[in-house]
Parts: sequence; C-alpha cells; structure tokens
Amino acid sequence: MKHLLSLESLPASEMRAILDRVAHFKSNRASHGRPLADQTWALIFSKSSTRTRVSFEVGIRELGGDVMFLSAGDIQLGRGEPIKDTARVLGRMIHGAVIRTYAQQDVEDFARYSGIPTVNALTDDEHPCQILTDIFTFEELRQEPITGKIVTFIGDAACNVPASWIFAAARLGFELRLAAPRAYWPSPELLRRAGAGPEADWTSHPGTVTERMQVGAGMVELIEDVRLAARKADVLYTDVWISMGKEAEAAQRIADLSGYQINAGLVALAKPGVLVMHCLPAYRGKEIDEETLEAHASTIFTEAENRLHTQKAILDWMVR
Repeated sequence: MKHLLSLESLPASEMRAILDRVAHFKSNRASHGRPLADQTWALIFSKSSTRTRVSFEVGIRELGGDVMFLSAGDIQLGRGEPIKDTARVLGRMIHGAVIRTYAQQDVEDFARYSGIPTVNALTDDEHPCQILTDIFTFEELRQEPITGKIVTFIGDAACNVPASWIFAAARLGFELRLAAPRAYWPSPELLRRAGAGPEADWTSHPGTVTERMQVGAGMVELIEDVRLAARKADVLYTDVWISMGKEAEAAQRIADLSGYQINAGLVALAKPGVLVMHCLPAYRGKEIDEETLEAHASTIFTEAENRLHTQKAILDWMVR
C-alpha cells in the first residue's frame, strides 16, 4: 500500500514516477482511465482551502471515484476523538483519505491505523503535493529537468513549503536558495534529516550572512541578502508571510519580512526568462507586488491549474 505523507519519505524514483505521469493526465483529461471506480475517498480538512480542496474533489471524480468532504467540525475529531480511533472507523468504510491539518503526526497516525492509502494535503511540517506540482510546472514550461537548476525561495524559510522544497532538492539534485532573515531559516535538524552533514561541514561565505551545504544530491544555501539569492536564479518562488496558525505573529512577521518581496528589481537580477511562482493565495504588496504578480500571472495560474493534474497522478500512483 502506498501513501504520500511527506517528500522526506519519498524516494527520488517514486517522485519521478509521479511527475512522469502528470503530463498524461493533463493532456488526456477526458479520456484517461478510471482507477478509482467504485471507490469512496474522504477529504478530512482542519484547515481552510481553495486549490487543494477543489483539485482533489474534481480529481477523484474524474478518476471515477466518489468523494466526501469532512471538516473537523463535521466529525468527532472536532470534539476530541483521537485520530487513531477516527482512522480505525473510516478505514473500514472508505477506500482512501486526503488530510489537510496542523500536525504531521496526525497524518502519519491516520495512515498507520486506517490501513488505507493516505495523502498529506498539507501539514505544518510539509506540503508535498504543492512542491510536486511546482516541479512539474517548471519542467513543463521549460521543457527540461529541474536537476542542476537554481530555485530561490523568498520569505519565511522555516515553514512547510520550503521544507518540502529542501527534501525535493535533496532527491532531484538542484540548488535551493532560501532567502530569509536568520530567524526564519529552517532548523539544522531538518537540514540534517534531508542529508546535510554536521554544521561544522557547512561552508560560510565571509562578508555575507550565508551558509551553503550539500544536502543529499542537491545544494541548499541559506542567505539573508535577498538580492544575492536572486542572482542567476531559474525560479523565484514565494509564499505568504503569515501561515495559518501564525496570525498572532502577523505584525512582527510583516516587520521582519518586509524586505523579502518579489518585485521587478529582484526579477531583473535573475536569469532572463526566470519563472516567478507563488503557491497562492497571494497578498499583493507583501510577499509579491501587484505588478510582478500580474506580469507573471500566466505562470502562477498554470501552477495553480496543475494542482489538479498532479493530484490525479498522485492518486493513480497510490492505487497502482
């Protein structure tokens, strides 16, 4: 039985197996098979969603399955039932689950106790479906592998999206630059889990607040200077500064991250034709300005559309 719980636990070969199927589902939307025929899948969401919910609901239906949406308030999880008890019940009634919640351990426990295929649709630790979509989008638009390219993430580099980018870089062999104040860098423990050596082996660049390290097959560079991070990048990528659950920190985060915005000046430092990407929703004037988002809207909304096709490839891979 297959699960998609994290990119940390997904081998490069399986990551590539999913990515290689996305184009098929995108180009044959009306005529592909129905691998979920006669199955019922549940979407169990403790966090609000637009793209994740719609892409999975539509995707499951287009693959022949039925789908039910269960918010935490709809079921006993919202009243304190342990996740393992919910999992044991649902595992006897449905065929698979897609979970969007806070704790990574809840997704891991659901998969363990339910005995059914389980997808991590976002936790505080990782966002694997999004990063698989982003990699597919890069390779689709550039018509070349992401291996050896430079992806620059700008903003809060200690949240779930850059964490999944780190594990992807380690598997697929590209350079990931994380541009953020030091307080918003990922933890050394996470980097070591991804394959980095001891901190003493990391290379520091004199004169800049920068650390560069080999992480698995890829490279990760932690940089405070956002302009340095943007130079010669193939991708400039950002996400919201205030993730769900961090609303109480909003004022501090806006103050700390105000210099970490994708704008025309930053785009000019990257490679000609750089792809500007955002996993959405976007807060114009904060992590990206209005003009830059609109100038790169074709890429950003192709990225959003590709959530559907990537989700279908993930589900197909899980039930094969």
